[in-house]
Amino acid sequence: MEYQQFVIPNFRLQRGAILPQAVVAYKTYGALSATRDNVILYPSWYGAQHPDLEWAIGENRILDPTRYFIVVVNQFGNGLSSSPSTLGEAFRSRSPPVFTHVDNVEAQRQLLADVFGITRLALVYGWSMGGQQALHWGALHPECVARICALCTSAKTSPHNRVFLEGLRATLHADGAWRDGTFDAHPTRAVKAFARVYAGWALSQAFYRELVWAQHGYESLEDFLVRGWEQRFLRRDPRDLLSMLDTWLASDISDNDRYHGDLTRALGAITARTLVMPASTDLYFTVEDSRRESALMPHAELRVIASIWGHRAGNPWQCPDDETAIRCALRTLLACGDRDTP
Repeated sequence: MEYQQFVIPNFRLQRGAILPQAVVAYKTYGALSATRDNVILYPSWYGAQHPDLEWAIGENRILDPTRYFIVVVNQFGNGLSSSPSTLGEAFRSRSPPVFTHVDNVEAQRQLLADVFGITRLALVYGWSMGGQQALHWGALHPECVARICALCTSAKTSPHNRVFLEGLRATLHADGAWRDGTFDAHPTRAVKAFARVYAGWALSQAFYRELVWAQHGYESLEDFLVRGWEQRFLRRDPRDLLSMLDTWLASDISDNDRYHGDLTRALGAITARTLVMPASTDLYFTVEDSRRESALMPHAELRVIASIWGHRAGNPWQCPDDETAIRCALRTLLACGDRDTP
C-alpha cells in the first residue's frame, strides 16, 4: 500500500494525552498549482483507509486530479494514522487515548502547511465521518476554507445516531475476549455480529426490499452480509473500530475552546460556500437533521440525494446515478468564486 507519513512530535490531543509521535498517513493525487489555489482535502470515513476513497478520484469521477491537487488523509484511529493498533505499548494495552475531530483537523492543518505550504483550501470534501471533519474545518478555521461539500453527515452527532453507535460498541464489548479495556484475543464472532448490525443501518429498507444487492454479484442475502460486510470489517483491528466509534460519538463542531458548546455560533461561523447533501433514505444522518444544521450556516445549500442506497448514497461507488448527482452538484460548487477571507 503506497502512502506517505507526516510525523508530529509531542502532539497534544484535545482530551489531554500527548503522543510522542503522532503519525498522519496521507496520499496525494494531481499537481499543486504555483499559487496553491487548487487544493482539495478529502478525509477518510469510518473503517476506511485511503485506497477505499480512490474510486472517486479520476478525470471523469467526482474529484478531478487533472485540475485539482487532492490530499487524501487517513483519520486518527483508522489503522494507518496513529491508532490503538499502531501506538506503543504504553498506550496500546489499556485505555488508549480518545481522538477527536479537533485532533484530526489540527494534525491535517500542520501537514498541509509544513509539507506543502498550503494555508487555504479550495474545497474540503467528505462523506460521513469525513464530512464531520469537513464541517470541523469550516468552524475551527473558516479563514482556511473556501468551500465545503458535506455528504450524509452532521456537525454534531445526534441522539438517534448515538443509539446506533452505542449498539455497535456494545456488540464488540459483549465478546468474551473483551477484558479490562482491551481484547485478549481477536473477537471474530463479535466483529461479524457488528458487521451485520451495521448492514441494517447503512442501507435502506427499499434497498433490501428491491434486492439491489443481487445486482452487484452477490448470490444471496447471506453472501452479501458475509462478503459485503463481515469481510470488510474483519480487515480492521477491533481496537481501531472502537477508537473510531469514540471519535464519531464525540463529534461536535462546538465542543472546543473556541465555541464552548454553542452549536448555533459554531455553525454560523462557517463562512465557506457549503453544500450539504443528505440522502433521502439515510437512517442515521437524516434529511431533517441536515436541514436544521444547514439553516444555521450563512452560505449553505441543502441538496438531497434522492436514492434508495441509504447512507451509502454519499459514497456511491456502486451507483452511477448517485455519483452523477454528486459530481454535478460539486461542479456547480467549484464553479462559484472563492469567498473573500473573513
